[in-house]
Amino acid sequence: MIKINLLPVRAAKKKETAIQQLVITGVVVVAIALIVVSLYMVKTIQVSATKSDITSANNKINELKAKIGKLEELKTLKEQVKKKLDVLSQLRKNKTGPAQRLAILSDLAPEKLWLTNYGESVQDVKISGIAFSEDLIAQFMKALEASTDFMAVELVVSEQTEVAGTKLKKFDITMKLESAVTQPLVVPVVKK
Repeated sequence: MIKINLLPVRAAKKKETAIQQLVITGVVVVAIALIVVSLYMVKTIQVSATKSDITSANNKINELKAKIGKLEELKTLKEQVKKKLDVLSQLRKNKTGPAQRLAILSDLAPEKLWLTNYGESVQDVKISGIAFSEDLIAQFMKALEASTDFMAVELVVSEQTEVAGTKLKKFDITMKLESAVTQPLVVPVVKK
């Protein structure tokens, strides 16, 4: 009988199979490494793109914040200007007030009666003056009461005084403004 030694063929086949397995394992490892490296590169590119997007978004946010700050400043300035314009319009409405009232007082004052002091608050008026007689003071008070601009006319003081050797009557009168009762003067305070 013939004996065939198959061991070298088997050993060669085993060796060839081992080499094939090592090559396949190497190829798989290299393929996996290439896949991992390519995924890492893709993710790195995505991260850098996202970082640049975040940076540009932050820059845009900072620009918008600056614009919002300017808008808020403009709104504040607009409110201040509006308040100042309101004050100016209120002052324009009332600018004739004291001057007009002084003109009325001048028209109502009889001859030989002189006003020496005029004081006005929101609705109260206090006037002081000198007259030759108490009759002139009474006549002046009746004219004030008949006026549409004044009400609640009261004589506070009437006393005799001497001016340059002449005996005169010194008086103080208080009254209310008719227009201030119907429309009080309101002046808003504007802070800088």
